[in-house]
Amino acid sequence: MRRILITNDDGIAADGLIRLAAAAQKYGEVWVVAPDSQRSAASHSITLHTYIDVFPHDFPVEGVHAFSCSGTPGDCVRVGSLNIMPQKPDLVLSGINYGYNVASDIQYSATAGGAFEGSFQGYPSIALSEQACPCHEVTDAYLDAVLAELIGLHPAEGEILNVNFPGCKLAECKGILRNRKVSRGMFYRDHYNVQAQLPNGGLRLMVEGDYNEDAEPDTDFRAVVENFVSIGIAANIQ
Repeated sequence: MRRILITNDDGIAADGLIRLAAAAQKYGEVWVVAPDSQRSAASHSITLHTYIDVFPHDFPVEGVHAFSCSGTPGDCVRVGSLNIMPQKPDLVLSGINYGYNVASDIQYSATAGGAFEGSFQGYPSIALSEQACPCHEVTDAYLDAVLAELIGLHPAEGEILNVNFPGCKLAECKGILRNRKVSRGMFYRDHYNVQAQLPNGGLRLMVEGDYNEDAEPDTDFRAVVENFVSIGIAANIQ
């Protein structure tokens, strides 16, 4: 039986993780090792100079072996595959993230970071994300078909399969676009606002992003903006 390791960056209680674990059971034995709390934008960081705590965790999907981890998604894949699972996984899934991981956001994404760690360890890996909104109609309708299509594929070394589901109503979704290139654009063009003047010339800053939908044709970014499910390859260095 295929052994599947699942992690995420939204934490072990996240709805997207639970939905992915339930869907993945059709394809093998599911192990979840996920952060004990939010780790968004942690990229592919791992813990080197302090300990990592891992605990068995109650999970709402029967039959799933679940553990919470004090580290990053990258840590979760490392300790999950090297210490927690009795045998190494055949597949790593990371997600379902709450918020797109397309374009330049992939560089910061800890969802992608977890999948990249799987790739670095030698496991085929898939990152999955959806628009940050309450509507999961497209994800729920397409998830099984996407998993069936992608499970069993083996991206090249240092590459992951990257899937993004649009947050539109199912009736508005135009289908799946495959082989999407990673856009060079960005959903949010960031700047920093001064929140306070601090002693000794210091500043307290808070990031603010201006929403943007400019994207090149044939890219992951353009696909989700136009209400398509996007499937593509992401490499660890864009």
